[in-house]
Amino acid sequence: MPNDEALKAEIERLRAENEALKRPRGQMSLKVSEKGGLSVYGLGRFPVTLYREQWEKLLGMTDEIRKFIKEHDTQLKKKE
Repeated sequence: MPNDEALKAEIERLRAENEALKRPRGQMSLKVSEKGGLSVYGLGRFPVTLYREQWEKLLGMTDEIRKFIKEHDTQLKKKE
């Protein structure tokens, strides 16, 4: 059976998560996940969560990703 402090901490965590989910679409936010990953909220229905090394690798590909998007613009759908 969890103690009062553990229950209070869990309630606070759930409140913060609930507030993040209430944010209007398009408003993005960052959060450290329970397992230590970096979660980006606001891109879609669910957060995008990667570990630090994965984010660093992805961010290192920024120019390549932009080039790929430009080259495949007609094939890629845009969510409005």
